Amino acid sequence: MARKVVSRKAKAAEAEAAEKQATAKKKATKKRASTRKSKKKAAENVRLRLYWGVFSQNLKRVAVFEFDQKKEAEKRATELSKGGKSPHFIQKVKEEIKIEVE
Repeated sequence: MARKVVSRKAKAAEAEAAEKQATAKKKATKKRASTRKSKKKAAENVRLRLYWGVFSQNLKRVAVFEFDQKKEAEKRATELSKGGKSPHFIQKVKEEIKIEVE
């Protein structure tokens, strides 16, 4: 029995066409995946209040003062720093205000 002769050019054209179809399918699936986006939850409004905190050298909070009492906070920091003790400093501290919703 005689074999059928296959043209190399025809085989190369078939392979190229198959590659094009495969890449087209990959692109289509990538586009579908990119259209899916998760919805982010709306951030709740968190109210913050500003205080002055007196901290030790180890970053431990020693005292907290209202924001308008900066001079008192500085005095407290200098008192704690006297006598060869570790230096203390003041820094702004933000804390959440808990709001009760009825």
